[in-house]
Amino acid sequence: MNTDSKPAPRGELQIRTIAMPADTNPAGDIFGGWVLSQMDVAGGIAARDCAKGRVVTVAVDTMTFYLPVFVGDVVCCYTTILKTGRTSISVNIQTWALRSETMERVLVTEGTYTYVSIDSDRKPRPMN
Repeated sequence: MNTDSKPAPRGELQIRTIAMPADTNPAGDIFGGWVLSQMDVAGGIAARDCAKGRVVTVAVDTMTFYLPVFVGDVVCCYTTILKTGRTSISVNIQTWALRSETMERVLVTEGTYTYVSIDSDRKPRPMN
């Protein structure tokens, strides 16, 4: 058994972006709301692909912030479909940061979002 192995992202890479100075909070770290929105975009892509159509976010079921994100970090969101219902999809989203100074990859946030498949009238749509 290799005890030197580092944790690795779980799921499918959905988005990568760079944390910019405009996304900081008053302390100079990246604002948590910005990270949440990136996670929502990533989860929405995964849910849309699963539903084969339009989805909307209905809940952030769990959210844990482990480490701050810094300006210049490459932020990567990975998704895993946890459960599908008649119209709903539960998605686990891990956010990892590739540190700009050290190139170290660290888990910064993880959460579970729920999306609902909708039709053109914005009503819940059963998934096939």
